[in-house]
Amino acid sequence: MSPDAMPPRDDDFERGLRNRRAVLGEEWVRASTSGANGFNADFQALITRYAWHEIWGRPGLDHTTRRLLVLGMTMGQARWEEFELHCRAAVRGGVPLDKIQETLLQGAIYCGVPAANTAFKITIGILREEGLLPGPAPLTPDVRVQVHHTFSQPQLRVALQGHGEGVPVVFSHALGLDLHMWDGLAQALAPQHPVMRYDHRGHGGSGCGPGAFTLDDLVDDAARLIREWGRGPVAFVGLSMGGMVGQGLAIRHPDCVSRLLLANTTAVYPAAAQQAWAARIQAVRDGGMSAVLEQVVQRYVHEAFRTAQPEQVQALRATLARQDPQAYVHACQAVAAVNWLDQLHRITCPTHVVAGALDAGATPAMAQAMTERITGARLTVLEHASHLSVAECPDAFGAVLRAWLQA
Repeated sequence: MSPDAMPPRDDDFERGLRNRRAVLGEEWVRASTSGANGFNADFQALITRYAWHEIWGRPGLDHTTRRLLVLGMTMGQARWEEFELHCRAAVRGGVPLDKIQETLLQGAIYCGVPAANTAFKITIGILREEGLLPGPAPLTPDVRVQVHHTFSQPQLRVALQGHGEGVPVVFSHALGLDLHMWDGLAQALAPQHPVMRYDHRGHGGSGCGPGAFTLDDLVDDAARLIREWGRGPVAFVGLSMGGMVGQGLAIRHPDCVSRLLLANTTAVYPAAAQQAWAARIQAVRDGGMSAVLEQVVQRYVHEAFRTAQPEQVQALRATLARQDPQAYVHACQAVAAVNWLDQLHRITCPTHVVAGALDAGATPAMAQAMTERITGARLTVLEHASHLSVAECPDAFGAVLRAWLQA
């Protein structure tokens, strides 16, 4: 092959230029390189080859991690012009806002509060310019979240907010998740209702206690929380495992519940499902949460949601990954043994059942069986939801919830 016929090959400058464009954007890079002059051209070439190829091109860290490290380092050195440049590029480049927020919070400890204050002000300005600034979250008494732990054992983490005159509401989360599953609804209800969310034992910030636990233990946990709160009877909202707890609460502690919303849950599993539970439990025992992570994510949210909401899915995956494996095994055993079906006739409070049309674990048929056994119960099937209907269809779920509270 003649020299003229050889395909062009990128040199280190061109490789660095690709990374520089990917991180900072075409407009900035064009201004820096095309606008170079006889005095700074060598400098621009140097940083393009060395910083953007030799360093940013190394395989040890992905670009998102490097972006966040740069934010922390420029924040610590008060290099605010460069911080703003890289922060804007990170936002435009799709770095999740929660990761940027966590980086700045970490910087408040290691770089100092004044540096963090400046970094937050700059970042808020960028988010406002980009139309990405989250809505208000004032720390006023009517909506501020208060986080406590119970004195009773095992200690459970509780989040309280709201001082409205409406009926008190308690939210109970799904297996492997935590009270943050309900953040959006809790904030929306807080102006009108006192709201309590909590982590089940062995989940989130709650203790586990010694040894295995049963569904009855989880039910008794909910009852003691409500009694310690002193606001009962409450409107109890439970999803998945939380819905199983809600059934048991209304059956075994009816004085604690004024009304009941049971979402994406069941009163009993068919025999065929027990094999699936046994397989999941063994997988976690053998390989920890990573062994079931993708299986659970796929069961909790459907494919279209996973495609459309990658940040929410990543947050879901991260919460599940943090779950203590042994506590998860105990919770799986408790959930697999649920058997309220023949006692549902004892539930006397107004009850609404919510199912997801795409839910393979707590099917609409299971929801219908529950509805038929609870006097006066109503059923709503959300067409575009699988298991985490509150995440997949937040508006529809919220509408059902508000109508149920006002009924």
